Parts: sequence; structure tokens; C-alpha cells
Amino acid sequence: MSRKIIKVDEKIDGLEFKRIAEVSEEKIEAWPDNDKLRYVGKPLPRYDGYDKVSGTAVYTFDKVLPRMAHAVILRSPYPHARIKNIDTSAAEKSEGVFAVISHKNCPEIKWYGESSLLFDPHVRYEGDEVAAVLAENEILARSAIKKIKVDYEELPFVVDPEKAMKEDAPKIHEKGNISRGPADNASRGDYEKAEKEADVIVEGTFKTPIAIHNPTEVHCSVVNWDGDNLDVWDSTQGIYSVRDTVAYSLGVPTEKVRVIKKYMGGGFGSKLEAGKYTVIAALLAKRTGLPVKITLDRKEMNLAVGNRPDSIQKLKAAANKAGKLLGLYHHSIGQVGAYDGGAGCAWPLRTLYQCDNVKVEEYSVMTNAGNERPFRAPGHVQGAFALEAIMDELAEKLNMDPLELRKLNYAPKDQVWGPKYTSKMLIEAYDQGAEKFGWKKKFRPPASDKGHIKRGVGLASQIWWGGGTPPAGVILKLNRDGSVRLIAGTQDIGGGTYTWMAQIAAEVLEISPDKIEVILGDTATGPQCPVSGGSLTAPSVSPAVREAAENMKKALLNAASVHLDTPADKLVYKNGVISINSEDEKKLGISEIMGKMHESTLVTTGARNANPDGYIAQTFGVQFAEVEVDTLTGEIKVLNITAAYDTGRVLNKMTYENQVEGGIMMGLGFALTEERVLDEYTGKVVNGNMHDYKMPTIIDTPDEINVISVNPGDDLLSNTGVKGVGEPAMIPAAAAIGNAVYNAIGVRINELPITPDKVISALYKG
Repeated sequence: MSRKIIKVDEKIDGLEFKRIAEVSEEKIEAWPDNDKLRYVGKPLPRYDGYDKVSGTAVYTFDKVLPRMAHAVILRSPYPHARIKNIDTSAAEKSEGVFAVISHKNCPEIKWYGESSLLFDPHVRYEGDEVAAVLAENEILARSAIKKIKVDYEELPFVVDPEKAMKEDAPKIHEKGNISRGPADNASRGDYEKAEKEADVIVEGTFKTPIAIHNPTEVHCSVVNWDGDNLDVWDSTQGIYSVRDTVAYSLGVPTEKVRVIKKYMGGGFGSKLEAGKYTVIAALLAKRTGLPVKITLDRKEMNLAVGNRPDSIQKLKAAANKAGKLLGLYHHSIGQVGAYDGGAGCAWPLRTLYQCDNVKVEEYSVMTNAGNERPFRAPGHVQGAFALEAIMDELAEKLNMDPLELRKLNYAPKDQVWGPKYTSKMLIEAYDQGAEKFGWKKKFRPPASDKGHIKRGVGLASQIWWGGGTPPAGVILKLNRDGSVRLIAGTQDIGGGTYTWMAQIAAEVLEISPDKIEVILGDTATGPQCPVSGGSLTAPSVSPAVREAAENMKKALLNAASVHLDTPADKLVYKNGVISINSEDEKKLGISEIMGKMHESTLVTTGARNANPDGYIAQTFGVQFAEVEVDTLTGEIKVLNITAAYDTGRVLNKMTYENQVEGGIMMGLGFALTEERVLDEYTGKVVNGNMHDYKMPTIIDTPDEINVISVNPGDDLLSNTGVKGVGEPAMIPAAAAIGNAVYNAIGVRINELPITPDKVISALYKG
């Protein structure tokens, strides 16, 4: 095994990587296309499928420990206030209560990105933490928490980002309300000059709402101290990120904190970081000596565990008569909530199309509301909606096919930093997607249909990261009976990680995936891997799995060479059996080799390679949408989505298509129904539940969804050629649907969600 240590210093839209990593230098031959492979790429059933559908899967929400107590958090009812006094005495005397903590009896806690206090007497949004109660059960805890008396001094608040930017706006923090202003390096060229030289200029203002993650499994933790060691069961997308944050906050060594997660019911970015609730549970457990469970309810999920920021975007596109982009302008404002964060959404405009003159002015603004948090392609979903609408506007003004305009402005290399892409097959995605969808036949001038039911089609392109990153390590253990155990410090968040890891090892070792057990989600056993966000998991971990399996095959060949008295490179490995040649009767199976070695277990490791120097790895794709709009009621029905992607090699056809279909449904919700509504007069969320926050259901599913993968493998990137698909699956959906609605009715609606009332209003006005 050849290894080296490198610096990893990357920033991927809300996910930062600054660490030293051990990477592999092994050169492993690229696989052929999936149709020549036995297991990789095939639609094998999910490794964990039975557990989940049968109800035997144990999630953090289901975790029960002996003597376990339950914690509940009291949260601020006001968007901005100071706590003048808090009286917890009645709660402390309540039935079944073990402990109550607040800012009065809780030590100062170090906390990343927020207040240094776990309970800050200066509360800055509805839902900010005020106190916590620990009781025998959740019912008693919720009963006791109502007895806490808090004397608040209400303060002026602001929940509108444009108003928050004004000089006379209430200050959320002393430093002011602008979290991040325009970056010096976000622009290039001379946009003003390009605009003067342009034959055609189009512009528009676009708005997207704040969206809530609302995963199936709520945020929850179970904690237990064993002496100085803390065990944490957490519903998380990053076991190591939770370990590090909790250890830092409590002031204990990281090796004293163990984080465990086997199954998780969704996260979409909201569970990439530790929550204050986990640290609160750990403090209560330490004080009482009891295991503690803390489970947030749906209202808390809508108030206090993050959201996709909103956006107000003003765009301009300048082009010549032939349709070549000369300049692009982007100005945006997005609210990040009560604490520092980022709401930028210009990256698609900066990178997706060839354009030498780009001007970007982005503002991330703090308001008295719940904080932003990464949400399935942070910034890109909002940015794609506006950019792809302005591209369609430009195509119409130029009397061009929107698809041809995008092809004309294809960018062969990265537009910001300049390197080549490890692979880019966006043209192939355009062509194959358009053919499957029937774009040439279906695309017509806007509002072409007669009658009140009108059909329309639209498309939208996508760019995202998804190339993966080190460090990512895997341990492979081969048992004497021929069974295999794969161990990694990653986590399956619903994308099928358990399954494709088994498929890769089975492919290399030429054994059935049924013989492979995959162990994930435990910081005490698995080598460190990245968080499962940013489309990082498969491209980061899959090369390490393959290397571990290839190393195991080498070890078996070396062992067999001794017993067969033949050099290892002269032996044949086939179907888990080693022979001098395929016809020879003198053969050794895996179990026989292990027996002759007198080993009960053989162990190898694998590590992910470094990304290639001088290149950048990104994903690309396009979605085509067909909608039907009832102009009498404003109702929109999405009939067909065809999605074509360059995301490298597909590891499992079934789970790949599941990912894309799920992303499309989430994008459909963002386009048509989902929006957190804040009352600007009270600062309160008025739809903080799953009844009033309208997520799409099976009834809203398009009649037809087609998924196409155009790239057989990015062999320059890694030994598996995999790029991530989690974020790309969602990015273009809302933009494509928005363009299709315009094509149907001939009036553009620039604000999401596109609800029936907006359709009727737009038709009436225009």
C-alpha cells in the first residue's frame, strides 16, 4: 500500500474541509462499463430494505436505554427579547422531574457559529433556547416546562431582509445585520462594457421562499455517560462532525466521545452539524447520572433546526444577435436568520455558461428568525431558478430554441478558477434527455393551446460539485468461512450506502453481496470519512472500498502462491477461487486459503485518492418538464420530468433512480407548494407544522419520470469513476417547472412557490 499525507483545504457551498488527510497513491485500473460488470451498476435490492419496510430497523428515535430520562427544551415565544428573570422552582418540584437548567445554572459553553452561551438571556428568534427540563418521561417533562416563569423584555425585531439592511433597523447583533457582503473575487471582466456592446439585454427580479427540511425522522439524540466517556446516538449526517462539536463544546477530548448512527430518517443538510439539544442532553445526563433522550417535535423542527434561505435576485443577461453571452449580472439578498451564515446563490450564474464578464453582488442578512443551514444544494436551487428563467427570456427575445441557446453557451472549462473538468458530458445529457422527452416535438410558442387547460414544456440545466474528497478510509475483514465485513466511518442517510459498498467489494472479490456485512455509523470502529452532504459520500468512500477489496485480493493471491508454488502474477482469480489456470484441478477457495494460513480473519484497508491536480470535478445535468395548467383555477399538474445527468458511474441503478426521483419531488415542492410563512407583525411562524406547510405527496407525483445517466465513469477522478447525485437531483427541477408554466400560459411568474392564486393573478394582470 502506498500512502501520502496531503492538505485538504476546500470550501463547498456551506461545507468546509480544512484538514490533513492520508490518501492512496495506488494506481488501480479503471473498470469497464457497467454492462461488463457483475454487480456494480445493477439494480440490487437495498441491503437495509427489509429492516426498514418491516419496522425492525432501529433509528435514534427508537433507541431506548435502561433508566432513560427524557429532556424537553423551553423556547422563546418572541422573535427578540431579553430575559429579565427566570423562575424554575415550580418546574423543579414537579412530578418526575430530575433537573432543570437555564442560563442561571448552566456554564458558558463554546459553540461554533452562534452565541457562546447554551442558553443566552438575549433571545433572537422565536424558538431560541431558554431552558430545559429532564423528567421520567416526555409527558412529565412537557408538563413541568409549562411551569417555568420567564419575565421577558420584548425588543424591536425585523424579519424582512431588505428592511434589516437599513440603517435604522433593529440590530440583531452589535456588529450589524449584514452577515456577508459582496465578495471581492466574485466578479470578473467588465460587465458594464459588455452591456454597452450587447445587441440584446434581458432582466428580471426573482424571489424564492424559505424552505424547511422536514425529514421523516425528527432531530433527536440519546446520550449516556460511562465514567468520563460519552456515548451519543444521534440522527446525523456526520458522526465525526457531531463528535468533534460535542467534545469541543463540553471541553473533553474527542476520544472520550463516541457517536453512533445506524439508520436515519432523512436530513437533507439539516443534520450535518450537531445541535444544541445534544449538548443540553449531555449536560443533563452528567448532572443526574442518567441516560437522556431528547426528541424535538414538529414545531421545533420548523423553528430551530435550520432552513433553506430565501432569495431576492435581480439578474441581467447581455448577448449579441447570435445568442452568445457577453455579460451576466447578479444581485441578491437572502436572510440567514439570527446568527451568522451564508445565503449566496450566484454560483450557477458564475460557472454554468461561458461568459467572460460577470458582476456579482450578494448579501447575506441576519433577521430575527431561525437560522439557515445547508439544504440539498445550498444556493444552487435558488440560483438556478433565476438564471434558467433569464436564459429562457433571452432565448425568446432572440427567437431561439432555449435548448440551442444553452448549447451555444456551453462552458468547456471552469469559469471561476480556470482548470479543466475531470469530465463533462452536459451536451450528451442535453441530447439524450431531449430525445427521450420529445423536446423538438413538444416545444411550441408560449400559450399555444386553446381552451382553459394549457400544456407547456420547459428545461433547466445544473452544475454542482460532487467530486468527493479525502480523507475516507475503509477496513475490510475476511473471515475463514468466506464472509466479509466492511467497516467505514461514514453513514447511510437513505441513499443506499450500505448497498453499493457491498456491491463494490463483491465485484472485486467475485463473491455474492449476500456474504458481505457492512458496518457504518460509529466513530469507535470506522476510519474517518466525510460528512454525508454535498453529494460527497459515494465519490469519497467508494474508491476506498474498492482499494480495500483489491488489497484483499492481492493478499489472497500472495497466500495462494505459496501453497500452489506459483508466482502470484501467474495465478488466476475467478469467482473467489484461485488456480494456476482456469482448467487446473488444483484450486483454492477463499475458505481453504484462510485455513492454510491458520487465520480466522484477514484484514486490509483502503483509502481514497487525492483529487487530480490541475482539474476540478463537478456534476452536470438537465431536466425537462411538461406541465398542465388550468387557467380557471390556477392549478398546476406536472405531467412528465425527464432528467439526464453526468454524475459519473452509477453504482446501483435502482438507488440512483430513487435519488433522482426523490430530488425531483423535493424540487416540485419547492416550485409549487412549500414556503415558511412569517408574520412580519409578530415575528412568528404561522405554518410551523406538516398540515400547513405543504409538502408534495404521492398524489402530486408526475405521471412519468425518466432518469438517464450519460457518463459511464469519470476515470480521471478516481478508481470507481463516481460523482455524487444527491444535490444534482434537485437543482434544476423548480427552474424547469417554472419555465414550463410560462410556456403553458405565456405569463412569467418570478416568485416561488407558483401557487394557484399567483397563476390567476398573473393571468389577470397580463
